[in-house]
Amino acid sequence: MHRRPMFLLDLGRAMRFGIAIALALALVLSPPLVRAANSPVTIGGPFVLTSPDGTTVSEQTYRGKWLLVFFGYTSCPDTCPTALLEMAAALGRLGPDADKLQPLFITVDPRRDTPAIMGNYTQSFDPRIVGLTGTSQQIAAVAQEYGVYYAPRKSGMGAEDYVMDHSTYIYLMDPEGKFVRGLDADTPGERIAEAVRGAMAKARENANHQGRSAQ
Repeated sequence: MHRRPMFLLDLGRAMRFGIAIALALALVLSPPLVRAANSPVTIGGPFVLTSPDGTTVSEQTYRGKWLLVFFGYTSCPDTCPTALLEMAAALGRLGPDADKLQPLFITVDPRRDTPAIMGNYTQSFDPRIVGLTGTSQQIAAVAQEYGVYYAPRKSGMGAEDYVMDHSTYIYLMDPEGKFVRGLDADTPGERIAEAVRGAMAKARENANHQGRSAQ
């Protein structure tokens, strides 16, 4: 069996990481409300995953809801807890508008993050945040749809001694599943809430305009 030289493997990893960085920069540098149709990259798409109660869900499950989508894992030491805390804070600030929003936490570590573990983890931040997992293939598919980078990195000698390097952006999606904007994982809850409110207001304004044009 022929094995690829190590430098080719490293080059492949570097290229994937470079693509992820480019996407991340595009998200951060985008204007406040950038629709997927106006962007050089399309973010989001179909997926099939498993909810904490074992139910199979897809992107269609959440149609009609605004989404905050974040990829991470339950053993994450700092970035993921920070993001989920701020997402929970945003829900608190949104008041009644929070009912129109569904935050999703999708694991990049399906080997360790079972549905039960995901459910217990997200419940500790806010019961309205739903943790999703799936098979390795399902996670790879949804990560590709969102342009998410992730890879295991050994932290010890044991099979479970590893951490996951991964992209750290929160994706705001509209009720039709279209990308609206990206936010840093450490964006304060107040700013997340402002971004959501602004997107909702813009959508209402567009709907009213279309309604008047149709008359």
